[in-house]
Amino acid sequence: MGRIRRWAPRIVGIVVTLACLVGAGRLLWPQPGLDEQPGATERQLAFVRATLDEGSDTAAQELFPEGYVFSNVLYGLAWVQAAHTDSALRDDALREARWALARVESDEGRAVFSPRLQPAYGVFWAGWTNWLRGAILSLDHSDTAAVHQFSASSAEIAQAFSTADTPFLQAYQGQAWPVDSTVAMASLRLHDKLFGAKYTAVIDRWLEQAKTRLDPATGLLPHQVSSADGSMMTGARATSQTAIHRFLPELDPAFAKNQYSLYREQFVAYPGGFGPALREYPKGVEGSGDVDSGPLIAGISLSATVVAQGAARVNGDRDLAAAIGAEGELLGLPVSLPGSKRYAFGLMPIGDAFVVWSSTARLLTEPTTVYERDLRWWWRLPWLGMLILIAIAPWAWTLAGLARHRWRETVTD
Repeated sequence: MGRIRRWAPRIVGIVVTLACLVGAGRLLWPQPGLDEQPGATERQLAFVRATLDEGSDTAAQELFPEGYVFSNVLYGLAWVQAAHTDSALRDDALREARWALARVESDEGRAVFSPRLQPAYGVFWAGWTNWLRGAILSLDHSDTAAVHQFSASSAEIAQAFSTADTPFLQAYQGQAWPVDSTVAMASLRLHDKLFGAKYTAVIDRWLEQAKTRLDPATGLLPHQVSSADGSMMTGARATSQTAIHRFLPELDPAFAKNQYSLYREQFVAYPGGFGPALREYPKGVEGSGDVDSGPLIAGISLSATVVAQGAARVNGDRDLAAAIGAEGELLGLPVSLPGSKRYAFGLMPIGDAFVVWSSTARLLTEPTTVYERDLRWWWRLPWLGMLILIAIAPWAWTLAGLARHRWRETVTD
């Protein structure tokens, strides 16, 4: 027992030091470029699929109203994005994305949305579902029934926007968020990309209306608006901004570039010198977290930071995308196994769905242009300093003893 007590601290120290070395390696390991994707993408998707088979989408629905849809739609979209980068994945992507679409279109997928809204089941459900339909067709549009469904759904969405007094349609009765309408509009642009210009006038009208309803404090699209006239109720927040900037380049690259610059200036932060990460509220504004943002740490939303990687990728912001990816490998507690990879020990599968969707993000309607703006060159140093301190902490007493011994020898001499 005495030997165990003597060796236990050393074993703990070795484990902690090795863990810190692994963490430093993950932080420093080169991240994939904008036209690449993580090598573990297929293993990430395998883990998400396994959890969906076990009911993780139903469990996510208990956490927030869109949990079921997001769990499935992001899984399907990540497969499509991965196949656009690696054509060898095309057949698997079509099979899995169609499977995910069927779940989103099911009674369970539509259960919390109202069929009486325009478009039916609200613009959140209609927009994300239609984007997934179009994404699948971007890989293969030989299925005439799928093409007809995409065309019919796109026409319904376009009609709803054409007859509305506001550019921001309802996701739920009496509730509207601009991000949802942005996704729906992107699906119309994707329709035009695949099958010829049909909704240009609808998209242009939407953009003109949206530009007149920006948050005056930030110059960005607001978080929540009045369902009656689209007037702002809640100013810009990172939870919705990161998703907006994932889709805005699909609609209007010039407008997207201007909006992305404003967003980057006001939401990317380095709390305590650590970062980059995404504030939930613009700089100078404080607020509390909610079901969308999750708990805030020093004002930072972890969920928004994850989605920001995808926004950075499609906006050509390779430095920010790489930094968030590296931080995720350090802080996300990834567990890599031969057939799967999961984050946070796999405790929140919907988080893994957001990660793989963001890390494979790419534009489907426009080429990506490079965004030339560097990060702080020293952003890794605080993380490395923290790892060094943690690594030597278990040896502090031993090191202090050696220092005292050396001092005594020096005094004696």
